[in-house]
Amino acid sequence: MSNAPLMPKATAVWLVENTSLTFDQIANFCKLHPLEVKGIADGDVAAGIRGHDPITSGQLTREEIERGEQNENHQLALSVSKVVMPEVKKSRGPRYTPLSRRQDRPNAILWLVRNHPELKDAQIMRLVGTTKATLKAIRERTHWNAAALTPMDPVTLGLCSQIDLDFEVSRAAKDRPAVVEDRSQTLVPASVTTGVRAEPSTTEDVFGKSTPAPQIEDEHFDAASVFGKRKDSDAEA
Repeated sequence: MSNAPLMPKATAVWLVENTSLTFDQIANFCKLHPLEVKGIADGDVAAGIRGHDPITSGQLTREEIERGEQNENHQLALSVSKVVMPEVKKSRGPRYTPLSRRQDRPNAILWLVRNHPELKDAQIMRLVGTTKATLKAIRERTHWNAAALTPMDPVTLGLCSQIDLDFEVSRAAKDRPAVVEDRSQTLVPASVTTGVRAEPSTTEDVFGKSTPAPQIEDEHFDAASVFGKRKDSDAEA
């Protein structure tokens, strides 16, 4: 009924009440039976239905109605809408998993959870066609067969294509917030750490103070001269 007007019965009511078209013409235009249109005229059918004007809704022109009134053999033609309606995209339902592959689905979920932790639950559910309860059980290791699960690539198992997997991974990477690299502390180059370091001349080089380092006396001194001076001073005393 793609060539039928919107609200065909209400349109038939309006045409019966406001035009002199025949029952056959109205029935053919509204895709109704002629006896049903006759019942509308007699008040036996569509009681309480308010007539719908097809002219104001752009489904029929006044000139087309006049041509039909002048010639009872003329079949009314539905006006072509000038408004282009966008195509309604069907929502993508859950992915169908063959019976032979459903036993491998938990292994694929475990593989995705371990290898792609950035994927959201909805993305994993789309890829392998699982439920949120099963996914949560595998994440929390509460699945009834958790001890026997082995991570397996869903692409290898045939549960999804590589294109679908790459698409979901790239989408998850875009949604992930950017990580700011911390450059406050960096490693010292090897040339500095392995190079020959000069001995500090003062304690300021080590502790940041200006106190000079104690002077080291010369190890080569004349003991006889020192003790000789000591004896001379004692004799004078």
